[in-house]
Amino acid sequence: MAHPSQLGFQDAASPLMEELLHFHDHALMIVFLISTMVLYIIVAMVTAKLTDKLILDSQEIEIIWTLLPAIILILIALPSLRILYLMDEINDPHLTIKAMGHQWYWSYEYTDYEDLGFDSYMVPTQDLTPGQFRLLEADHRMVIPVESPVRVLISAEDVLHSWAVPSLGVKVDAVPGRLNQTTFIVNRPGVFYGQCSEICGANHSFMPIVIEAVPLGHFENWTSLMIEDA
Repeated sequence: MAHPSQLGFQDAASPLMEELLHFHDHALMIVFLISTMVLYIIVAMVTAKLTDKLILDSQEIEIIWTLLPAIILILIALPSLRILYLMDEINDPHLTIKAMGHQWYWSYEYTDYEDLGFDSYMVPTQDLTPGQFRLLEADHRMVIPVESPVRVLISAEDVLHSWAVPSLGVKVDAVPGRLNQTTFIVNRPGVFYGQCSEICGANHSFMPIVIEAVPLGHFENWTSLMIEDA
């Protein structure tokens, strides 16, 4: 959960988000080193009074400043491609959930069960209980088991939406007439919040996504209760 004046990312709750955080730190360190070197060169060129003709016209230094950026780009591209392939990897999911975007709420359907689906609306501010978050709490949470691969099929019924949960490293567009999919594994029990990340109309800011990760036994009890209530 993000908090005011937070500078970094939210704590990772999935292996994919951990990889993204590591790549962010890796790329940020490279950018920091490049910026430091460029600043040093600028200061040296402005303050130095002597000029070396070998620096102004040198075949060796031209080779260096051509090869060095290429090597840096390779150091950034290789781990980036690895994460891109990991994000597209879908290997034997234990649970499949279909998330449909509407103006302005989400509906979820557990396709592995019969008659298990519900709509998820934002809880109005006046109905919030102590401990709940304004604009982030939903009346029905998407409950999933911990440490199980979950596949989410995402689409929309009216306009463009985007299903995004930062702590899980997930952000997928919901496009009418198109079925997108993503997969993730939640490492630990908890409640994880997200919002629609595509401007979709007047109430775009009021489409929260709430995922509750629970142990497998609790998840089975929850599905039984939901099916009985239906």
